[in-house]
Amino acid sequence: MIKVVLIGTGNVAKFLFDEFCTHPQLSIEQVIGRNVAALEYFKEKVSVGNNYTELKQADIYILAVKDEVIQKVSIDVGNHEGLMVHTSGSIAMEALPENVRRGVFYPLQTFSGIAPKNSTNIPLCLEAENEEDYALLEGLANCISSAVYRISSEKRRQLHVAAVYANNFSNHMFFMAAEICKEHGLSFELLKPLILETSEKILQQSPFTAQTGPARRNDLKTIKEHLSLLSRPEQQKVYATLTESIQQAYGKKL
Repeated sequence: MIKVVLIGTGNVAKFLFDEFCTHPQLSIEQVIGRNVAALEYFKEKVSVGNNYTELKQADIYILAVKDEVIQKVSIDVGNHEGLMVHTSGSIAMEALPENVRRGVFYPLQTFSGIAPKNSTNIPLCLEAENEEDYALLEGLANCISSAVYRISSEKRRQLHVAAVYANNFSNHMFFMAAEICKEHGLSFELLKPLILETSEKILQQSPFTAQTGPARRNDLKTIKEHLSLLSRPEQQKVYATLTESIQQAYGKKL
């Protein structure tokens, strides 16, 4: 039985809590968070609190908090016998205090309050300072995912940058597309089959091979027309920047 204390009440903490609760080899001893209202989500199944001095004993303390407060919270938590890990993709393991057993438990997924469709294939990127602690983290990870990877802080930071491109930036493109539809009285629903097909396609092809569109074809007439149709300078700037990037990737010039 692996005993866990969760520190944090946001979307990542909720995801881990829900996953851990379903596994008989895991025991969530406690959830600690500053947001008293958010603790309501957890309190029916586990002991909750907002005082770091009242932490229960556990094998692993998971800091599922915002990047900017990881260091402060880790100091507030203090030194316990258990392994302390954070869940950030961009913060080094060394941000945790030197006098604790420390590591990283990073789920590579987007969490926005909607449960992922297939949680068992979410990559879990692990790091620890010694083999014994890594084995403990790996045992925890294997309980909830079939995709467990050992990745250093430096590699994880690069992976996080790639994830921002793949998820955050692509989602912003969906937002901009929705805004264009709204401006012209069109339903964003019309684009959803295209979005799904685009996502499905790169499961079978490389993104390089799957690329289509006027920039890929170097269709300068259509590109010029699109730029004239866009009503806002920021829309034009994004369109032009991405078009140039695609053209460069395929050896074409503006």
